Amino acid sequence: MLLISLLGLLAGVLTTASAIPQVVKTIKTKQTKDLSLGTYVLVTIGVGLWLVYGFLLHDIPLILANIASVFLNFLILLFKLKYG
Repeated sequence: MLLISLLGLLAGVLTTASAIPQVVKTIKTKQTKDLSLGTYVLVTIGVGLWLVYGFLLHDIPLILANIASVFLNFLILLFKLKYG
């Protein structure tokens, strides 16, 4: 079971970290014209649902990864709405 949890944590870290370069670039450039609003709306909702699912299952890797993912994707969404 420990190996499965570690696999889940690694998957969560990698998929969550994938949003960091976009957040950093958006903060630096304040440009979001090439980002799809629809994509970030859907991703943020989807990750939010994964977070709820993780809480329902009491699955720590799902919860931790998706808390961070919701935050990062919501930031990008806010930047898109602000700088769009």
